[in-house]
Amino acid sequence: MNRKRTTILLILVAFILVGFKVVEELGLHLLQSPGAVIENYQEPDYGLGSGHVDSLMPYPDVKKGERTPFDLWRYAGKGNTSFMNPELPMSWDEWVAFHKKQKPELMKDIRAYMNSRFDFNGEAYPNKFMSGGRNKIMRGPVSRLPKGITSYEELASLSPEEIKERDLFPFKPLAHPLASTAHMVFPDNWNEAHPEHMRIDVDHDYPDEYLPEFPPPMFLSNHKELGDVTKGQEVTISNYYEIFNGLLTPEQMEGLKELVRPTPTTWFNHTTHRVTLEASAGVSCFSCHVNGHTNGAFELSPDSRPHLARLRVGTPSMRGNYNLMQLGSKRSIRSMDHFAEIEEYFDGDPGMMQHIGPRAHQKSVANRMGDFNAMLDFPPAPKLDPLGKLIPAKATEKELLGETLFWGKAKCGTCHYGPAFVDDQMYDLQVERFYKGRPEGPIKNFPLRGIKDSPPYLHDDRLPTLDDAVEFFNLVLELKLSEEEKDAIAEYLMCL
Repeated sequence: MNRKRTTILLILVAFILVGFKVVEELGLHLLQSPGAVIENYQEPDYGLGSGHVDSLMPYPDVKKGERTPFDLWRYAGKGNTSFMNPELPMSWDEWVAFHKKQKPELMKDIRAYMNSRFDFNGEAYPNKFMSGGRNKIMRGPVSRLPKGITSYEELASLSPEEIKERDLFPFKPLAHPLASTAHMVFPDNWNEAHPEHMRIDVDHDYPDEYLPEFPPPMFLSNHKELGDVTKGQEVTISNYYEIFNGLLTPEQMEGLKELVRPTPTTWFNHTTHRVTLEASAGVSCFSCHVNGHTNGAFELSPDSRPHLARLRVGTPSMRGNYNLMQLGSKRSIRSMDHFAEIEEYFDGDPGMMQHIGPRAHQKSVANRMGDFNAMLDFPPAPKLDPLGKLIPAKATEKELLGETLFWGKAKCGTCHYGPAFVDDQMYDLQVERFYKGRPEGPIKNFPLRGIKDSPPYLHDDRLPTLDDAVEFFNLVLELKLSEEEKDAIAEYLMCL
C-alpha cells in the first residue's frame, strides 16, 4: 500500500515538473495567456495632424530642481517611472547652494518670458472692485498680440489653420516654471505673511495685483446675514475656533479644523526633501484655498505622468461647491469628501506619504471636511434676481447687452447656466487647432458666479483678466464678436 502511494506521488511530482518546464519554455509564469498583438501595427493619425506625438520632442531628462523648458506643450512621451522617491539628487547643503546660484538667473528668465507674453501694465477698471472691496479688477486684455497683428479683431479674422501655420496664437498653455520639482508656488503677499513657505528655488510669476484679494472674504450659506464672516481675517488653526464657535455644527467645526491644519507634503515638510530653507509643519488646504477661496497659488495637476506632462493648475475657489456634482479639472470626482481624500496628498504618490508623513484621514474625517466645504457660499451679486438674471433697474445698458450676448451670440450660456453658471461637464476645446503642440484634452468647466474674484483664468492661469478670457473664447470658438460686444460681456461677467 505504501509503495503504491509513493508511486502515485512520484507520478504527480513528475507531472508538476513537466508542467513547470512547459510554463518556463512558453513564458507563462503567471499562468495567463498572452494578450493579442496586431502585426505590422501602424499608428493612425486620429485627426491630430502636427499635434500628434510623433511630431513632438521627447521630454528632456532632468533631475529634481533642474530647469525645465517654459514651452512644455511642445514635448511628449513616457517617463522612466510613475513613482517619486524621498531622496534629493545631492546632499542638503549642495541642494541649498545649487538653488542659491540657479534661482536669480531662473527668475530673471521667468520675468522675461512672462513679459514676452503679457503686458502687466497695472491698468484697472475705475470703480470696479472684487467682493472684499480692496482689490481693483484689472483691465485687459494684457496678452500680447503677435508681431504683425494690430488687433484681436484682425487675429480673429484668420482661420485656425493660418494662425497655427504662422504661429500667431497668443494663448498657448502656461507651464510650471520649474516642473522638475513643481509643487505649490505661493504669491508674494502670501509669503510675506507666511515666510515659512518662501521657496529657495522659484517664486510666483504673477504680480499680486493680478491675483485674488488676500485675505479674501468668506461667505457662509447658513449665515448670509453676517456677510464676510471672517471680518478681514485669514482663517488659521490659531483663530478658527474663536471665529466659528457658535456658528457651525460640531461636525463642521471638525471639518474646518482639518482644512486649516498644516501637514507635511512632498516639498513642504520637516525632512530634507523640501524647497524651504527651514523645516516646517507643512501646508494646509487653506494655504492655497485661503478662507475657502483662492490666493492664486499654482501647482501641477496630479492626473498624469511623467511630471513634465502634468498640466499647471491654478487654485480654484471652493465657494459654491455645494452646487457642483463634479470636482477636479481632469478627473470625475463626484463628492466633496472624496475630493478631500484625493487632496490629502496632492502629488498622488502613496510611497512618498510613507516617507514624509501623510494626513492619514479616516473616511469620517474626510466627510466632515466635505461638510464644511458645503457651507461656503458665493459672494453677493446684488444686480442678479433670484433666477440669476440681471435686474434692469440696477444694471447698465452695457451690462444688459453683455447678458444678451452671453445667452445668445457668444454661446457662454451653452456651458455656463443654472445658479452657479456651470453645467458640471468636461469639454475639449481642441485648442491645438491653433498651435503646434500636445493636445490638452478635456478640462472641467468652472462656475462663473463670483468670477471677478478669481483671476487669473483657465485651468493653467494663461488668461490674466476677464478681458483675456473673453478674447480667448472669441478666438477659440470662432464667435466673431466685435470689440463693443466683447467689452459688454466682460462688464456682465463682473455682475455675476
